[in-house]
Amino acid sequence: MIFTETKLKGAFVIDVKRLEDERGFFGRSYCQTEFEKYGLNTSVVQANVSYNLQKGTLRGMHMQLAPFEETKLVRCTRGAIYDVIVDLRGDSATFRQWIGVELRADSYKMLYVPEGFAHGFITLEDNTDVTYQVTQFYTAGSERGYRFDDPAFGIVWPIEPLVISPKDLSHPLFESVLAS
Repeated sequence: MIFTETKLKGAFVIDVKRLEDERGFFGRSYCQTEFEKYGLNTSVVQANVSYNLQKGTLRGMHMQLAPFEETKLVRCTRGAIYDVIVDLRGDSATFRQWIGVELRADSYKMLYVPEGFAHGFITLEDNTDVTYQVTQFYTAGSERGYRFDDPAFGIVWPIEPLVISPKDLSHPLFESVLAS
């Protein structure tokens, strides 16, 4: 695997190192030893899949609060997404900064999302599947969401969102949560 740290400390884009021959290729999408070499959390307790019918489906921005914060390993297994994370670690030099990474099924690229980050994505194709390996179980009451268009983050989405759940549309603005 090829690990590339992003401008947000602790967040990595991970590419599959391909061993190719006439049949195709073989590569690892997870290796505990390699993750540990970079100091990454290897305690996967749950795997999730998100199926998205329509291009322009936006999900996010989601996270779980302490002590149930999640680390996520995200990969698009069919179609394509623009995957976005926002650093919400209060002591981080990149607090409130975001990055976006295009994940395509045919690239096998993954995004490692550390604890303390909000996460969301928009689908770039119809019939898109996304898988997540997470380090915490879903814990009702510890979830938090922020608006995908929150000016505190200034996320630039590559296409206009067409499908957003009522729950995601009702997420508060970051500044209003800080004020409460």
